[in-house]
Amino acid sequence: MSITLDVRRAANRRLLTDLDHPRQVFEHLTPNWFAAVMGTGIVANAAVALPMRSAALDAFATAIWAAAAILLATIATAFVVHWVRHRENARGYAADPVMSHFYGAPPMALLTVGAGTLSLGGPILGDSVALWTSVVLWSSGTALGVLTAVWVPFTMMTAPRRSENVALPAWLMPVVPPMVSAATGAALIAHVPTGQPRLAMLTGCYALFGVSLVLGLMTMTMIYARLTHGGVPESRSAPTIWITLGMIGQSVTAANLLAAEADHVFTGAQAPIATGLAVFGIVVGLAMGGFGVAMFALATAVTVRAVRRSLPFALTWWSFTFPVGTCVTGLLALGAALDAAPIRALGEMLFVVLVAAWATVAVRTARAAVRGSVFRPV
Repeated sequence: MSITLDVRRAANRRLLTDLDHPRQVFEHLTPNWFAAVMGTGIVANAAVALPMRSAALDAFATAIWAAAAILLATIATAFVVHWVRHRENARGYAADPVMSHFYGAPPMALLTVGAGTLSLGGPILGDSVALWTSVVLWSSGTALGVLTAVWVPFTMMTAPRRSENVALPAWLMPVVPPMVSAATGAALIAHVPTGQPRLAMLTGCYALFGVSLVLGLMTMTMIYARLTHGGVPESRSAPTIWITLGMIGQSVTAANLLAAEADHVFTGAQAPIATGLAVFGIVVGLAMGGFGVAMFALATAVTVRAVRRSLPFALTWWSFTFPVGTCVTGLLALGAALDAAPIRALGEMLFVVLVAAWATVAVRTARAAVRGSVFRPV
């Protein structure tokens, strides 16, 4: 018995050494933890979108999707505990002018895992269960995403004025979820009954696309102005500049995936509408793609500068994953629409970068979680 206790005590000393007590894991749990789910799930979704197919790639994608689903369940449960046991802290983070924007992460986590469930969950869950699970996750994520897109800006508009309330890349977090709903909802359109229900689903996704695109571009303008006049984020916040690529990549993905589904909605005399939407998707893809190249170069330069000045690990490193993943899916969707091999090849090369970034951040997060350093106050 004494030997067993000694072993347990030794294990406890090796785990969560940066915390005074294991219960502190829940004390300062912030919504940006859901970015880990987003960053993991997008790897699986991007792998599915690749034009090449193999048993090894399918197994890899399925394993990553399963990891994202487990992460979602674990973090969501821990987040509930956080709100129940540490409500004052939770309310403080929700009211914080910076942290509140990361409430856009939970709906995007739901949507990302839901998309993976539809494309990869069938062999494990059964096709019917996978479909309905995806529907539930998409519906929940969409409702929550629309709520955050309205609630977070509303709280900013009505909160007491603070001099530090300057535009930051994190401001995009609450307005991007509807775009993720539009992109992931495209895969569900084929499962909706034909006729008016399918038309309603398609037009609803385009409406979500519009909400996020307009709000996102307005927010991007403010962020760009702040970066040029006020300087780039420093230290641990530097990686958040990659968030700007999330809106760009998802808009290209959504515009082209929805256009591909329009062929099944607008037929006969309405076929020209589908053609028009296909042209719209290509135009959006090429225009936003050029914008994305510029922002990718800018984000890379800012990151290199931050690394040279010492870039400590933080959960903001997950900003290196999901935004890059949306650029992969955007390039692949645009490449398919244009039947352009160079664009598809660029997407494939960027997928390699995505996997490398995800592996690096995942390992660093796991190490910090074992020590407990990521559970300390932000």
